[in-house]
Amino acid sequence: MKLYDCHMHTCFSSDSEADPLKMIASARARGLSGITITDHVDWDYKRTPELFQLDIDDYCLAIDRLKEEHSDKSFTLRKGIETGLQTHLAERQKELATRYNFDYIIGSIHQIDGEDPYYDDYWDNLTYRQAYARFFEVTLENIKAFHDFDALGHLDYISRYAKRIAKSRGDNENDASVSYSDHSEVIDEILKLLIRYDISLEINTAPFKYGYSVPNPSWDIIKRYRDYGGRLITIGADAHKPEDVAAGFITLRENLLNCGFRSYFVYDKRTPLEIPITD
Repeated sequence: MKLYDCHMHTCFSSDSEADPLKMIASARARGLSGITITDHVDWDYKRTPELFQLDIDDYCLAIDRLKEEHSDKSFTLRKGIETGLQTHLAERQKELATRYNFDYIIGSIHQIDGEDPYYDDYWDNLTYRQAYARFFEVTLENIKAFHDFDALGHLDYISRYAKRIAKSRGDNENDASVSYSDHSEVIDEILKLLIRYDISLEINTAPFKYGYSVPNPSWDIIKRYRDYGGRLITIGADAHKPEDVAAGFITLRENLLNCGFRSYFVYDKRTPLEIPITD
């Protein structure tokens, strides 16, 4: 099975110090067939507005140069971006999608009503169920407002931080887990929209770094997507440092087969290329 890690961040993202060359070297050392660098642009990030700004022109020039220098018959480097979705930014994000020659665009929800659930403040005065419910509602609103992107990143991103919140509150960590059954109606709407708009569902393995046993989204959500006829999936470890490239990939093949998938996809010039997982 050829493996491509299609979600990672380098020093162009303000939350990473990784040298792109070291990310490439790490991917090659792990036997990957290629990577897509997807650095952050999160406009109007209210807590710290300057944090996820990106000089997109400089970024594109740099990644294009790396593509030319480091792609060969055995390894392909592609240029992507991860944009933080907010409904009021829909027109600006449409321009981003059409102006630049990205191979791959991830659309992700990082802010809910101006607050990132990474921070404890988001959870103040909310039950876990309320926090998750609003997160999924905002995700649905954003896909309806803007859908010119290739994959929805880490659908249940919020769940990464619930364990930390539970620990700080003295709650049972199991009580903080996201439950598909509690939010099935809105999650199903999200999955159906992804299928309607030919948007991939990203399987993001970053939670394994945080001690979780499932990716984002969880396997029950991924299986539900397949039950609805969804076939476009991408994979990425969301690495911010070289040692995390392809983290958690070891069990992907077995779990994808169990969910009914026989392939996943890599985007080149925003066109999905099918990669068999049964080889």
